[in-house]
Amino acid sequence: MAGILDLLNSDLGKTLISGASKQFGQDEGKTANALGAALPLILGAMKNNASSPEGAAGLLSALGNDKHSGGILDNLGSILGGGGVDDDVLKDGAGILGHVFGGREQNVAQAVSKSSGIDLASAMNILKVAGPLVMGAIGKESRQKGVADQNGIGDLLGGMLGGASNEQQSLVSKLLDADGDGSMIDDVAGMLLGGNKKSGGIGSLLGGLFGK
Repeated sequence: MAGILDLLNSDLGKTLISGASKQFGQDEGKTANALGAALPLILGAMKNNASSPEGAAGLLSALGNDKHSGGILDNLGSILGGGGVDDDVLKDGAGILGHVFGGREQNVAQAVSKSSGIDLASAMNILKVAGPLVMGAIGKESRQKGVADQNGIGDLLGGMLGGASNEQQSLVSKLLDADGDGSMIDDVAGMLLGGNKKSGGIGSLLGGLFGK
């Protein structure tokens, strides 16, 4: 499977970026950067959770829900093209974020905000939309591949993270360990921007999106 960031370069990604930017009143370039940070951070946190048998079982159970079968990927135009994002999508997203980030989603939103230049409220809303999208992408792929155990889901998530995997886990760990300390958020935002990374890490992947 292609990496999660490749999604943003597809027609689906263009619909997502255009729709989210209009819904939340943000510049498309900044919205693209915010999504480029949010998608792999959420996926990385899921991979971190799935490293334990209990976490993997919980994720597989959630993926078994029809809500996460991948249908959201086919309905993005209607979800983001109307007068407002469906409340069910935002509620599902909030629940997903709370589960995978363990209550530290504010730290994640701050890092996404600082690395993309959008305000904190918009960063949180983009994370809430990105959560169900990531679950839908994983759900669709897991069904196609018949993933049913911890090793299978771990391999699938690792493949979707692609070359960002190792550094992504470091970013996720820093965010989850942070106590709200501003310097830690700045450090992670800097890594997302590509300032403190080695080539091949997530910074280079994000920096390559849309040539920005």
